[in-house]
Formats: sequence, structure tokens, C-alpha cells
Amino acid sequence: MTTDVRIDPFRGFNFRVEIDGLTVASFSEVGGLTADGDPVDYREGKDPTNAVRKLVGLRKYTNLSFKRGYVQDNTLWLWYQRIANGIPDRRSGSVVLMNEAHRDVMRWNFENAWINKIEGPGLNATGNQVAIESMELCHEGLMLELEPSS
Repeated sequence: MTTDVRIDPFRGFNFRVEIDGLTVASFSEVGGLTADGDPVDYREGKDPTNAVRKLVGLRKYTNLSFKRGYVQDNTLWLWYQRIANGIPDRRSGSVVLMNEAHRDVMRWNFENAWINKIEGPGLNATGNQVAIESMELCHEGLMLELEPSS
């Protein structure tokens, strides 16, 4: 009789992207779900040891990268164009990981994002690859949220 419950890790291919006000959320790849920080070295002259203390510094977040197969939809390009024309259009959203039954299990919520870079496909007349569009979002915060178990 087994007493341990087996907990398998989630697969990385069941996910969706939600971005405020955008219906385009089908991506084949997402990257950059990274939070980081800069430690601050500090030492007072009266410290008893000759070593610095490490203080918590500013938090920073890696740009999020998204890739998808090209379709006849210019929603992302229109969002980029508004940003490029000086119209502040920041949006928040989530990258949602799902289990094999396609139920949400966790989400990475990002805040105040805007498109910094958008890239069309590399085209090659001798290849048979899917035309891939990519975009890069700058954002100001990333938080992991676990969905309640069902």
C-alpha cells in the first residue's frame, strides 16, 4: 500500500495568454517570465567585520516575448502603432498554465505592459516553415498566482 501521493509536474504546452482588451491570445511560445533584482552593497565604518551587507535593491522584470503563426489579424500591429505614435496604451494580462484537462492551474500576471518590439516573419521561398510573428512586451510587474485546486 502506497502512502505517498504522486505529483507530476505540469506540461509546458497547455497555456493561453490574456491581455486586457485584446482578443488575440493564441501564441505558440512565451518567454521571459522572470523577476530579478539588483542587490545593494552597504557597509558602515563601525561594522565589526570587513564585509559588506547585501540589501534588497530595485526589482526588475525581463521583457516578455511571444511568438505565433501569422494569420490575417493586425491587432498587435495596431497596438504597436498607437505606442509608436505616442499614445500611452498600457495593458495588463496573464500567461495561464493549464493541466491536461485544460483547467487553469497557475497564472503569471503582468502589469502595465506595452509593445516594445514587433517582428514579422522570416520568409524563405525554399522552405516550408510556418510564418512566425513575434512581439516583445515591456512591463512593470510579474506575480505568480496559483489557481484553487478543483
